[in-house]
Amino acid sequence: MQLNHEAASARFRQSLTALWPGEGKLGLAVSGGPDSMAMLLLAAEAFPDRIEAATVDHRLRTESGAEAAMVAGVCAGLGVPHEILAVEVEPGNVQSEARTARYAAQAEWTERRGLTALLTAHHADDQAETLLLRLNRGSGAGGLAGIRAVGRVPGTRIPLLRPLLDWRRADLAQVINESGVTAADDPSNADPKYDRARVRKHLTQADWLDIPALAASAAHLADADAALDWAAAREWSECVTKAPMGLVYRPQAPRAVALRVIARVVRELDGTEPRGSAVARLFDSLVARQPASIGGLVARTGHDGWSFTKAPARRT
Repeated sequence: MQLNHEAASARFRQSLTALWPGEGKLGLAVSGGPDSMAMLLLAAEAFPDRIEAATVDHRLRTESGAEAAMVAGVCAGLGVPHEILAVEVEPGNVQSEARTARYAAQAEWTERRGLTALLTAHHADDQAETLLLRLNRGSGAGGLAGIRAVGRVPGTRIPLLRPLLDWRRADLAQVINESGVTAADDPSNADPKYDRARVRKHLTQADWLDIPALAASAAHLADADAALDWAAAREWSECVTKAPMGLVYRPQAPRAVALRVIARVVRELDGTEPRGSAVARLFDSLVARQPASIGGLVARTGHDGWSFTKAPARRT
């Protein structure tokens, strides 16, 4: 299956090499939808001997098995090793639980196959949607940074690469159209009960919005997020000390940095990942010199700073 879009293939090669100049085989997460199928076609053209693909079958729709088999057939034609990963999705928030199950299965597959990184097909339109969704939820710099080009598969140290973040959805659709491959259509992508589907619909109708500019804003916010992390690490080294019962923090930095230091205190002492809203409430209480709790910790304002200790065990 020879592709006739050399320029697109060269662009993909350049995008991925900028993210991951190393050697080793790469794993592609291919759902069967147009975005991931385009990534598969581009990667097979650009790196024919360095890729493998996997399709997660969530078994939430009757068509999912046939869609996974379709991807397997395309991979066979391209000479790309492929595996179908069937998962069980826990009850609750379907999209969230499906995401958890998907990444767990992909991580196991990546390690078992000895692959060096996992690639997903998130693109500029996804980035713009994510930015708007998080703006609507009042997210801070970390959330507004959106989808990162380089990250880690959740819960692992496996590199997670997104080489298509500067591509438009229409660019990838053109790759599919030129190849003659038929991609799957997941109806949940247009289901108005999901926030992302509603945002996607309105974005297509708002031709005055500049999608690449929105995606660029998310990238700028990612730079700001990294700067805040750097400042928080310095604040920690200079202003956090051990105490007999926990840690003491003598804040010197602005609020945005102090919030990150407090979150790290919670992770260090309580072993949990606190919600940003809970950290913000705790900060406000300490500034007002009022004791407060977060997770299994108690925080108090004293003459030498803010002290964090384990909450006393409850009597039964």
